[in-house]
Amino acid sequence: MGTPTKDLLEYMARSLVTDPDAVHVHSVSSGYSVILELEVAPEDKGIVIGRRGRVANAMRALLRVAATTEGKRATLDII
Repeated sequence: MGTPTKDLLEYMARSLVTDPDAVHVHSVSSGYSVILELEVAPEDKGIVIGRRGRVANAMRALLRVAATTEGKRATLDII
């Protein structure tokens, strides 16, 4: 069990992809900011990013809200 933002990202990614076992979330914390790195299977990258990045931007918006409730600032990188 990780932080709420990490758990939220993992839940969203596993719900979207075809291979949920390939989803890995790494978080790097420094002060008030958290960098979340999302790793998915190569064939699922397009699903996670979405057309014109809409899915990724929606995930970033939800993570920003979740991180704000923790008093932090979240950044999402899709690897």
